[in-house]
Amino acid sequence: MTGPSENGPAGFGPQVAGPPVAGPLGGHGFTVPVLKLGDILLVTLQGELHDGMAEQLQQDITERVAHTRVTGVVIDISGVDIVDSFLGRVLAEIAAGAGLLAARTVLAGMRPAVAITLVELGLTLPGLRTALDVERAMELLTVGEPQDEGSP
Repeated sequence: MTGPSENGPAGFGPQVAGPPVAGPLGGHGFTVPVLKLGDILLVTLQGELHDGMAEQLQQDITERVAHTRVTGVVIDISGVDIVDSFLGRVLAEIAAGAGLLAARTVLAGMRPAVAITLVELGLTLPGLRTALDVERAMELLTVGEPQDEGSP
């Protein structure tokens, strides 16, 4: 998945407006389901992500944002049981990279145990917005930022 073809980045299908474009991210036998919904990428993580997989995911999402020119990325972690400090840092770096490419990132579906773990580890995930579920994450990206809800 290194170069664009006439149908868009290799393995990702055509880059056209209209119906969602599904395609896997990842290499080395690791795939992450991705849907392109208009100007938003929906990335669904499930199970345990090892360090190498997380780094590959970061690279793949950043390349996908650049090639598809999306304005938002939703990362659904509702299927992830454990987020360690490394994965937390990678998620924050994905948001930073997407931000440099003019796309906002929202982390959706965080389980209470994961939130508690992140707080205990002292991870704040700078630049990464959160939403309770994918629907609310999509609303954040399509409607825009909510008016002063008490957040700085």
